[in-house]
Amino acid sequence: MSDDRLRLVVFDVDGTLVDSQADILGAMTLAFEAEGLAPPDRASVLSHVGLSLEVMMPLLAPQAGVTTHRRLVDGYKDAYVALRAAQGAAQSSPLYPGARDALDRLRARDEVLLGVATGKSRRGLDKLIEGHGLEGYFITQQVSDFHPSKPHPAMLETALSETGIDAPDAVMIGDTSFDMEMAASAGITGIGVGWGYHPAERLASATHLIADFTALVPLLEEIWKEET
Repeated sequence: MSDDRLRLVVFDVDGTLVDSQADILGAMTLAFEAEGLAPPDRASVLSHVGLSLEVMMPLLAPQAGVTTHRRLVDGYKDAYVALRAAQGAAQSSPLYPGARDALDRLRARDEVLLGVATGKSRRGLDKLIEGHGLEGYFITQQVSDFHPSKPHPAMLETALSETGIDAPDAVMIGDTSFDMEMAASAGITGIGVGWGYHPAERLASATHLIADFTALVPLLEEIWKEET
């Protein structure tokens, strides 16, 4: 970049940085079976990844009541923790190819700040960061415990506030329509990824689309070059 303006690069987690679908699907199955309910199919679950669990469960189990939805949320969380503990976060939710290199390249730049905005809980994100040795990478970390569910822009608005970055100097990278709609609502450039849980046709709100992590840094360079 030719200027010295700070830039903020915010990542979604599940389906963007890590492939956690095995644990997501396994935990969902266990939670539903514990309530005597038929588990939702894979496509239905993955289509809702990115939403907070409190929003997701009524969509996956519309026939159930509020109390059951709450038990499903708690059951999912407990099952997810147990499944992850059995293998370790790095094995159960591996980084996508090229993710670590892209993070390292961006982190090495003094003018770039990194963040995450995820439907994960604080506990879940902490375990994932620890499992992959990513402590110190993300200066701002927005989780579902403290915000309305995506696509509400609260996570990104808080990330901007915490870092002092203006919306035009930030990007949001994610794999779902919820990520891209959240970015658009916050006035942030949305970069949709082609390896996650939503197909490209659902990422209509994205400003850019990339097919793999090797394209990310060159795209950011181009975006920032055009802004100067």
